[in-house]
Amino acid sequence: MGSVDQEMDFIINEVVKIKNACCAGEDLWENRNILPVSTSSSSRLDLEMLGKNLVVGFDDDLAEIRTRMVGTSSETVSIVGMGGIGKTTLARQVYDDSYIVYHFDIRAWAVVSQEYSLRRVLLGLLDSAKLLNTDMQDKEDEELVVYLYQRLKGRRYLIVMDDMWDTEIWDAARRSFPDDGNGSRVLLTTRISDVAEYANSCSSYHMHFLNEEDSWNLLCRKVFGEGACPLELEEIGKEIARKCGGLPLSIVVIGGLLSKTSTTQEYWRSVSNNLNAVVTEDGDQCLEILALSYNHLPHHLRACFLYMGVFPEDHEIRVSKLIRLWAAEGFLKSNTSKMMEDVAEGYLKDLVERSLVLVSKKSSKGKIKSCKLHDLLRELCVKNAEKENLLHVFKYYDAVNQDTSTCRRLSIHPDDRRPQEIYNSIHSIPQVRSLLCLGEHFMYPWLVYSGFWLLRVLDLSALPFHELPLQVTELVNLRYLGFSCACQLPASISKLPNLETLVYLKLSFDQSPLLPREIWMMPKLRHLCLIPSCLLDHAQLLPNNSFRLENLQTLSEVRNFRCSSDIIERILNLRRLKILFDESLFESYSSYQLENLATLHKLETLTLRIEFPIPIPHVVYPGKLAFPLQLRKLTLRGLNLPWCNMTIIGTLPNLEVLKLLGSAFRGPEWGSIEGEFCQLKLLVLECLDIVQWRADDTHFPSLQNLIIRSCDQLEEIPSCIGDISTLQLIELVDCHPSAMTSAKQIQEDQQSLENNDLEVRLIRTEIRLEFEHGYSFLFLVNMQDESSFSVHARKLFSSFFSFQNLEGLGLFAAQVLVRCEELP
Repeated sequence: MGSVDQEMDFIINEVVKIKNACCAGEDLWENRNILPVSTSSSSRLDLEMLGKNLVVGFDDDLAEIRTRMVGTSSETVSIVGMGGIGKTTLARQVYDDSYIVYHFDIRAWAVVSQEYSLRRVLLGLLDSAKLLNTDMQDKEDEELVVYLYQRLKGRRYLIVMDDMWDTEIWDAARRSFPDDGNGSRVLLTTRISDVAEYANSCSSYHMHFLNEEDSWNLLCRKVFGEGACPLELEEIGKEIARKCGGLPLSIVVIGGLLSKTSTTQEYWRSVSNNLNAVVTEDGDQCLEILALSYNHLPHHLRACFLYMGVFPEDHEIRVSKLIRLWAAEGFLKSNTSKMMEDVAEGYLKDLVERSLVLVSKKSSKGKIKSCKLHDLLRELCVKNAEKENLLHVFKYYDAVNQDTSTCRRLSIHPDDRRPQEIYNSIHSIPQVRSLLCLGEHFMYPWLVYSGFWLLRVLDLSALPFHELPLQVTELVNLRYLGFSCACQLPASISKLPNLETLVYLKLSFDQSPLLPREIWMMPKLRHLCLIPSCLLDHAQLLPNNSFRLENLQTLSEVRNFRCSSDIIERILNLRRLKILFDESLFESYSSYQLENLATLHKLETLTLRIEFPIPIPHVVYPGKLAFPLQLRKLTLRGLNLPWCNMTIIGTLPNLEVLKLLGSAFRGPEWGSIEGEFCQLKLLVLECLDIVQWRADDTHFPSLQNLIIRSCDQLEEIPSCIGDISTLQLIELVDCHPSAMTSAKQIQEDQQSLENNDLEVRLIRTEIRLEFEHGYSFLFLVNMQDESSFSVHARKLFSSFFSFQNLEGLGLFAAQVLVRCEELP
C-alpha cells in the first residue's frame, strides 16, 4: 500500500500541474468576457426576497465572512441571527462571490429547516454539487453519507447548511465532511447560538440589524425603485423605517405594502402609527409587523395568502398546482372577461409585488413557475389561518394535543414514525372540506377517508396506492383530486361530476395506462395531468357523441394521441397540450392527423415528442403539419423535420418561445427568411446536426435569449445576430470551438459599439475520473481553445496509464463522466 500511495501522490501532482497549466492559459483567465457562475434557484429566491438591487448594508458583512472563509485549516463558520435578518442572503452572496467560486474546488448547498431529514439534506448537497444521479434516490442514508464523503475527499470544498435548528442533523451530516486540513469550509446559518457553538464553530458571525440610514435606503428602493421619495413623505418614511427595527424582511414587506397603496401623508402616518412594536429577538413582535402587511391585503387576497401555509416549510410551490387548488377551494373571484387561471396569476403577481411571496423560478415566457414563503411569513400564514379557522396544519409531534374539532381544511406533513396518532386525531372530522398530504416521506397509505363526505380537495399524490380506493369515487363534491397509483384509472372516476383537476401519477412505468372512456363524461374537467397515458379517442368508442370536454384547459401528457377532427372539436378550449409519440407513429403517420392541431384556436403551449427505442437516422417526416395561430410556446423533439418546413413555424404571428430539441429538425443548413419569427423572444437549439445557420438581425427582430446546447457541428453563430437590438443573452453549451469563438467575437463587436448589455455565456465540460477506493480526479476543459483541450487531455490520460502496474492494482475502476457548468 505504501507504493500505491506514492503512485497516487504522483498522479495527484500531475493533475495539479495540468490544472495550473490550464488556469494559466490566456483564454481561461485573461481577457475573458464570460459571466460568473449563475445563481441557483434558491439563490435567485433569496435575492428576490430583498429585490435584486435592494441588498443594502451587507458590504462589511460580506467582506468579513469572505475573509474567514480563506485559510489552510478546515473550519466551520456560522452566521447567527434572527429570522428575516438576512442570514441566507449573506450566505448566498458569499457562496456566489467570484473569488469564493475560484478558491473552492467544489461547492454544495442544502436547506435544513425545522422539519429536516438527513436524506433530504444529503440529496440536496449532492444535487447542488452536481453529483446526483437517478441511482441515488434508492440508496440508504448511510450509503449517501459514504458517497458524499468519497466525492469530497481530497478536494477543497465549501458546504453550506442553511437554517439549522438543532444539533442532531449536524451530528448525522458531519460524517460526510472529510477533514483533510486543506482549507475546506462548512458554513452554517442558524437562529440559535447554541447550535453554532455545538458545531465547534471557531468563527461565529452574529448578524446586526440595519442602521437607520441603510433601513431608509432599503425602504426607498422598495417603494420608489430608482426614483426619489417625495419630500413631504421623507420624514414619516424615515420614521417607518426606524420602527421596523433594522430587520430587512420587515422593511421589504412594509415597503411592498407602501408601494401598492396611496402615497399620501395621511396613509403613511396611519402605517407608522400601527408599527408600535420594535423588532427584537422575540419572533412574535416581528410577526406583528409582518401582520400589518397582511391586514392591509384586499379581501380577495387574504384567503389565497393564508392558504399557502398548507405547504411544508421551505417547500418549493409549483404555481400551476397552487392556482388549481385556489380554484378548487373557491378563492378566485369570477371574472367574465378572464379565465380563472389568468385571475389567479394576477393574484399571485400582486402578492409577489407586496413581497409576501418569493419568486423561485420563472418559465421561459417570464411567468412565475414556482414560489416559496419565507419561514416567518409561513408562520404568519399558519397562525392566522388557524385563528380564522381557514385551515389547520397538522403537527405530527403534537398529535394528541391538537384540537381539530372545528377544522375545515387539513394539511398533513409526512412522518413515518407516528401514523397511528395522526389517524386517531383526524379519522372522525366530518366537516373537513380539504385534505392535503404534502411532502416526500409518506409510507404506505394509512389514511381512511370514509366520513369525509364534504371534501372538495383531496391531494394524496404523496401516498403510494396499489389502486385507487373506491371510497374516493363516492366523494361527489371533489373539485381537485391528486393521487399516485400502480393501476389504471377506474371507470368509476366519472362518478365525480364536479371534478375540475385530476392529477394521476402512475407508479409503474412498464407501459402507459389506458384511460377509461368515461373520462369524456366529465364536462367540468379543466386540467388533466398524467404520467404518459393513452386516451381513447375514437368517436365510436364514446357512448354519446355529444360528450365534450369544453372546459378542458390542460391535457398533459397523452401518448399516441390521434388528432382527428371529431376529437379536436371536443376539446376546442385547450390552452396547454403535451403529446408523446412512440414507435407506432413510425408505422402510420397519416392516422394521427397532426394537421388538425391548427383548429385548436385557443392553444398557447404545445409540446410534441417522438421517442423511438433505437435511433432511426433517416426518418423523413411528412409535410402535413400545422399549428394554431395563437400558439405562444412550441417545443419539438425527435420529429426529424427538414429545415424547409421551418416556414410553418416561422409564420406563427404570436410565437414567443421555440425549443428545438433532439433531432426536432434534421439537415446541415438552416436559412432563415425575412418576415418570420416577428415575436420570438427565446430560441433554444439542442442536439441538432445543423452545420451552417444563415440569419441576420431582420430575421429575429424581437429575440432576447439565444441558447444553443450540444450542437457540436454548428460552425458559427451568424455575426448579424449581435445586431438584434433586443438581444440580451447568448449561451453556448458544449458546442464546436469555432462556434464558441464566433459568440465571443459577437460580444466583442458589440462592446466596441458601446453595447455592454449583451451577455455571452460559454460552457465548460467537466471530466471526472473515479477510482474504486474513493480517489477521484477532476479535469476542467477549456472548450474555447481546441488545441489546449487536445494537449492537456493527452497529458492527463497518459499520466494515468503510464503506470505499468496500475491495472494490476485494481485502482482504476470507474468511468469518465461528462457534465456541464458555466465557466467562472
